[in-house]
Amino acid sequence: MNVGVLIELNKNIDDKFEELRGMGMNSCQLVCWDENKFTDEMAELVNQAVKKHEVHITAFWCGWSGPVTWDFYDGQLTLGLIPAAYRFCRLQTLMNGSDFAKKMNIRDFVTHVGYIPENPFDENYTGTLVALKKLIGKCKENGQNFLFETGQETPVTLRRAIEDIGYDNVGINLDPANLLMYGKANPVDALDILGKYVLGIHGKDGMYPTDGRNLGEEKPLGEGRVDYPKFIAKLKEIGYQGDITIEREISGEEQKKDIIKAKKILDELIQA
Repeated sequence: MNVGVLIELNKNIDDKFEELRGMGMNSCQLVCWDENKFTDEMAELVNQAVKKHEVHITAFWCGWSGPVTWDFYDGQLTLGLIPAAYRFCRLQTLMNGSDFAKKMNIRDFVTHVGYIPENPFDENYTGTLVALKKLIGKCKENGQNFLFETGQETPVTLRRAIEDIGYDNVGINLDPANLLMYGKANPVDALDILGKYVLGIHGKDGMYPTDGRNLGEEKPLGEGRVDYPKFIAKLKEIGYQGDITIEREISGEEQKKDIIKAKKILDELIQA
């Protein structure tokens, strides 16, 4: 296992990669929520920076347009491909994102699909799977794996969706903090259900929700409820050999301090 960090795509990507290497890392996931950045010019900037700094981009984390509310009420109506009102437009954005990722030779393509219904007969479940098959087909054409980011659904529901889709290039980017912050599962136990599909990991920490409307609080890695010693041990047990990509959803110097601290914790656990 190797430790990397999540980096936002922008024209300062060369500086971002230099900072990444300065923190002792050589891998990242690239995240972008702005389709206007899916250009040949931006792809070339990334490719040049990759070559210059010898950075490995493990995944492209692709966002989508339209309203976004990270809670248990409005989130049901706004997030991912689940809301029928935004599904077609967002599908087009994600397919364009897959084409963009191909220009940078990125293998894994990640997004939040939204609150996948527990009920497999729900029309939003069946409709979303139709859209996902189109997107995953596009990823396959581009030589990519499509990865669900965990959090907004229970592990059983996510596994059912993967099995119902039935494609061989589908996996999971498992965010252990999300499973807690959305109140969906203990991440160590979730690996018993999802382990064979896990192709990426986010290094993040957080707390369980304290009410029925709002997500649990994100925390610096090591200060939340994710039991990282047990989690890393479980990853070793199931044979996971990919990267752990640190995500800290704040900005500035405090973010950098938390990332460096998280890397130290993860490196020690991986080497134990």
